[in-house]
Amino acid sequence: MTPIDSVVASLNEFDQPHAVFRAVDAALKQQVGHILFTILISHHETRESERFYSNLPDAYPVGGKKPITDSELMQRLLVAGEPYIGRNAEDIRWAFYDHELIRSLGCDSVLNMPVRWQGRTIGTLNLLAGANHYNETHIPIVRSIAHLALPGMLMVARPVAA
Repeated sequence: MTPIDSVVASLNEFDQPHAVFRAVDAALKQQVGHILFTILISHHETRESERFYSNLPDAYPVGGKKPITDSELMQRLLVAGEPYIGRNAEDIRWAFYDHELIRSLGCDSVLNMPVRWQGRTIGTLNLLAGANHYNETHIPIVRSIAHLALPGMLMVARPVAA
């Protein structure tokens, strides 16, 4: 079974959105690699992003929130819907206020992938690894797998009645 087949199969599981988020994490780990992987849901009305998945919950716990600012990075990801690649420690320092924690985990590069629905960014998938790990060839792979997380992201962005 391919990584994408595994993600698609996870959509049939009842433990949603956790099942699909775990499957996306595993597929991205296999296809492009990461040390840290998180999924943030954007709450545009309250100008906050909330962490709904983390593969390292001790460092980045589920439920953590951060403000949506007017920064260049936030505008790129959340308004324009464009991915961001940070290649080294300087890029991490530029983009993230918690750069020291990120670097302490061995992460010096990032690929942030916005996931969009109906012309709006629902949230981002965030992959972090060692220096110079990510490049433009990773974008179509990550975008394809990331958008398989969309049903789970919509579920937490707009909870469905049981």
